[in-house]
Amino acid sequence: MTNTTAPFGRLLTAMVTPMTPDGAVDYDGAARLATHLVDDMRNEGLVISGTTGEAPTTTDEEKSRLIKAVLEAVGDRAKVVAGVGTNITAHTVELARQAERAGAHGLLAVTPYYSKPAQDALIAHFTTVADSTQLPMLIYDIPGRTAVALATETLVTLSSHPRIVGVKDAKGDLAATSQVLSRTGLAYYSGDDPMNLPLWSIGGVGCISVTGHVVGDRIFEMLEAFTDGHNTQAAKLHLSMLPVNVGLFRNQAAVMTKAAMDLLGLPGGGVRGPLLPASDAERQKLHDDLTAGGVNIQAEAHR
Repeated sequence: MTNTTAPFGRLLTAMVTPMTPDGAVDYDGAARLATHLVDDMRNEGLVISGTTGEAPTTTDEEKSRLIKAVLEAVGDRAKVVAGVGTNITAHTVELARQAERAGAHGLLAVTPYYSKPAQDALIAHFTTVADSTQLPMLIYDIPGRTAVALATETLVTLSSHPRIVGVKDAKGDLAATSQVLSRTGLAYYSGDDPMNLPLWSIGGVGCISVTGHVVGDRIFEMLEAFTDGHNTQAAKLHLSMLPVNVGLFRNQAAVMTKAAMDLLGLPGGGVRGPLLPASDAERQKLHDDLTAGGVNIQAEAHR
């Protein structure tokens, strides 16, 4: 791996937001799930209110309470990064300041979606957000959701900001990522689970995972193997998790991950519209995918 340090730990999971049967946020469930992810799945950090956490459909107040609930649960055992990205700069600043007040260790800000800002506008947006708090910030580059990719020169420019410390990379362009890594000190986290090991091989520092909900311990093992130079073992672990990668993304990650949590006896609950919960057929297929990926569902559900 690169010599760039991992500012929030190497393995983070973008945590789902558990819900009660009536659709309210389940803060006790969030605390229990966070504890499981840190203590059993070996996560060194958690991202709260990311896309998988259904940030577009939770209120600002719910986001703040979630940060506090998770911080109380994991204490100093893990870093807590708050998803604050929206497609309104002023609202993103508001959420960033709220996260700082709630005690978050860092921020994750996605490229503003739908509006399709030009590159100079993206520089202005991220600079404004980074200027608004004293917290270190990751930029989330995921053009498949936002319709805009961050250009190499844009990332190079933003890297000069003292609080912009890294990128959650879900662009799927290792050549472009290599360019940024060669020209900046940004810490690159894989934001797409099948790309975790490939990204580490060019200098990434870790991952912000969805599959970390169910195979975080194996991802950690893969990280350790790769870091120790045991590349054959790392590749073997990478391949072993491919069915899990497929299963959790057959529908939106929040939908399928909550179904997985239900199968494993962990807090998850329903999803908020416009999402719908996984169908019976999707749940059965997910059961098969997880089993093929080496997840012992019955044993996990009773641990």
